Amino acid sequence: MKADEWAKVAQRSAAAYERWSKALGDRGDLRSRFDATRKRAHRTFIMDMTWLTGRIAVGGGIWNAENMVEVARAGVTHIIDMQIEFDDTRLAEPHGITVLWNPIDDDFQPKSAEVFQRGVDFALAALDEGGTKLFVHCAAGVHRAPMMALAILCSLGWNLEDAVQVIEKRRPAVDFAEVYVNSVREFLQVEAGK
Repeated sequence: MKADEWAKVAQRSAAAYERWSKALGDRGDLRSRFDATRKRAHRTFIMDMTWLTGRIAVGGGIWNAENMVEVARAGVTHIIDMQIEFDDTRLAEPHGITVLWNPIDDDFQPKSAEVFQRGVDFALAALDEGGTKLFVHCAAGVHRAPMMALAILCSLGWNLEDAVQVIEKRRPAVDFAEVYVNSVREFLQVEAGK
């Protein structure tokens, strides 16, 4: 799906939520059930975010200012944006969130060590600061963002297979393409050789 198509989907979802929210008004019992259901369906946020650790989340595209507000409310201070479709930098600026736009195509081709190095360096520097939280995302949170999260977790000392299992368990939508896992493995071998 192209960036403008994803943005339209996100806008329709936000508009549907607003219509339901207005329709429910102040009807306490229905309102609280609607909000509880919405939170469960979206892992507590309208945004598609899954926390892998207390400080690292992975998910899908932000796309609009309303979703960036949800990201900021979640305490995110740093974002690695892996999507080629959209750069979050302008949306993040009003919230003081630092963004690394590290765009790559979701083309099932090997990814270079430089892509991982940029992301890992940014993540480690961010996580080295106290009180920071990192959100790694792409358009859908299925391939590119989990791939980068895998590289980050492994750079923090996690075993690759354990990290894959944790990511898949916490975010069942993840689809670790073999070529992407091999790209992470090759990056880690280069890092180990330094």
